[in-house]
Amino acid sequence: MVKLSVVVVSYNVSYFLEQALLSVRRAAEKLGAPVEVFVVDNNSADHSVAMVRARFPEVRLIENKHNPGFAKANNQALRRATGQYQLLLNPDTVVEEDTFRACCDFMDAHPAGGGLGVHMLDGQGRFLPESKRGLPTPAVAVCKMLGLSRLLPNSRIFGRYHLGYLDKSQTHEVDVLSGAFMLLRRTALAQVGLLDEDYFMYGEDIDLSYRLTLGGWKNYYFPGARIIHYKGESTRRTSVNYVLVFYRAMVIFARKHFAPGPAGLVSLLINTAIWLRAGAAIFERLVRRVAPVLLDAGLVYGGMFLLKSYWEAHFKYPPGPYPPQFLLVAVPGYIAMWLASAYLSGGYGRPLKLGRLARGILVGTVLISAASNFLDAWRFSKALIVLGGAWALVALVGRQLATHFVKYQNLHLGKPRPKNIAIVGSAAESQRVCQLLEAAAVPARVVGYVAVGPQATDVLVPPPPGHSLAHAPAEALGELRQLPDLVHLYALDELIFCGRDLLASQIIGLMLALPATPPVAYKILPEASAYIIGSSRKDAPGNYYALHSALNLHQPGPARAKRLLDVLSAATLLLLGPMLIWFQADRQGFVRNAAAVLRGQATWVGLRHTPGPAQARPAVLSPADAAAAHGLPGTGTRQHLELLYAKNYTPGQDVGILWRCWRRLGQAVGPPAAEK
Repeated sequence: MVKLSVVVVSYNVSYFLEQALLSVRRAAEKLGAPVEVFVVDNNSADHSVAMVRARFPEVRLIENKHNPGFAKANNQALRRATGQYQLLLNPDTVVEEDTFRACCDFMDAHPAGGGLGVHMLDGQGRFLPESKRGLPTPAVAVCKMLGLSRLLPNSRIFGRYHLGYLDKSQTHEVDVLSGAFMLLRRTALAQVGLLDEDYFMYGEDIDLSYRLTLGGWKNYYFPGARIIHYKGESTRRTSVNYVLVFYRAMVIFARKHFAPGPAGLVSLLINTAIWLRAGAAIFERLVRRVAPVLLDAGLVYGGMFLLKSYWEAHFKYPPGPYPPQFLLVAVPGYIAMWLASAYLSGGYGRPLKLGRLARGILVGTVLISAASNFLDAWRFSKALIVLGGAWALVALVGRQLATHFVKYQNLHLGKPRPKNIAIVGSAAESQRVCQLLEAAAVPARVVGYVAVGPQATDVLVPPPPGHSLAHAPAEALGELRQLPDLVHLYALDELIFCGRDLLASQIIGLMLALPATPPVAYKILPEASAYIIGSSRKDAPGNYYALHSALNLHQPGPARAKRLLDVLSAATLLLLGPMLIWFQADRQGFVRNAAAVLRGQATWVGLRHTPGPAQARPAVLSPADAAAAHGLPGTGTRQHLELLYAKNYTPGQDVGILWRCWRRLGQAVGPPAAEK
């Protein structure tokens, strides 16, 4: 009889899925009883299916041709699962080797247990409070929406959403389990039913947990097993999409399980909260993006006012004040030109490069001066234009210096100090880490490796000539027991754990053992993987080092130029739409795509057949589309063309592809890799 069925639903997270399945394989071996593993792929475009087939032949793979949502996908596998216990596991997790055995033993010893959750940690080893949760009753929901549960997390009155008053190191009965790791007894699941498919994402775990308790079963929080959960969601917690999806799931739950009166009240409160939180999310994003520009504009305007007053008093000929339209119209126009030129030159990029900013201001000054020659009514003073350009440069640099100093207590605005990285693992794996960092062009200094086990005496092969890393780990820095001291001694910013040489339990133990100060980032290189994976914050998606991070397409300058080209071309195509639309195979798709590109939700040309970074925009066209007339033998050729495009990207490539494929602008958008 199968002891455990593991179900993983995946959508465009091949790199995390690979690591999760490696940890599942080890944990299954430790269980010592039959285990079946299901992966349900929701139409991923990052070759997750091919990876699973190649690396995990034991996995039972279900391929969906569309994305039906989390609940439906899990149910597809649960209907086929035969295990005594059935585990819903997120793909962005890492389980300890003893997790399955410890959880099954606990459930065997507690026959009233219908579901079980575990002690979850984020990518930095910090406890995730959603490991244990209370039922979102009207009172609890209101406390969460008003932020009281965050302000008073340990209160028995206000902290009931995450049960912060319960000791995280002790076993407790809880109301709600997390869908990231939800171990279910098959007999309990057969009694209460599968996941409610009315939920697309979020809420289905709350609903099932509640139905288990209604059916007389108990849900347990069990700290005897630990997992890492990177929380790599497609909807950021400050995004409008997350607010809408999450709180609407709470409305569905309230309407389903509460009496009409309370449910109506909760729905009203939640819908009010949706609009308030959505508005707050939009406002927060707007402020973050616009505030620096508005502050710069104010500084430049103030300087221009003082320069104008000084110039009028001492140098203007004939004497007298400038007309009111100078400050009301001309100066705002100058400022707009200077800031636009600064932005396009990379003056708002990170790290700040003074040469680019100066070039942008200079170009803006020349354009302003040239334009004034053709507008007699607006020709005021060349000297004020030149002086204003100089002041704009001083103001922009000064503002960025002040902002940086307040945040970091230093004035190093230029190229950031390369991170000091140490590798925890064997000599051979450390060498492989160096090669991956080199391929990904990571600005880092590898100071050495911390020896694991018998490899302590190994010596690495020297790096090839021209190696960009400041140091290759030629010898071990020390042993695992010395890791806290090594962090201080070498001022380490990041540790990379080698999954081939360390157990998941060892990696988690080291994360928890290291002191919080100085802060150190953690990443893991899974066995035989090409991705180095980590996450810096519990509310941020996971990130990774891989080859595409070195591609020109993903660098700040080309990315800005690509976005500007998308906006201009989309606006132009919409204006010409009444004429162009008749030549499109999909007329509605043409309008839809142009609007999506204009809003920043898609790009005209991108990677449709090749995995890209999680924040990449879905693409309408691929570089392979322009070569389709010549015949393409397969996906490999398409990926090769896209890789060449990304490696040597220039905006002119997009223009050429748009020109050759303008009749196909209405075709369905194809997403690159994007996190679930």
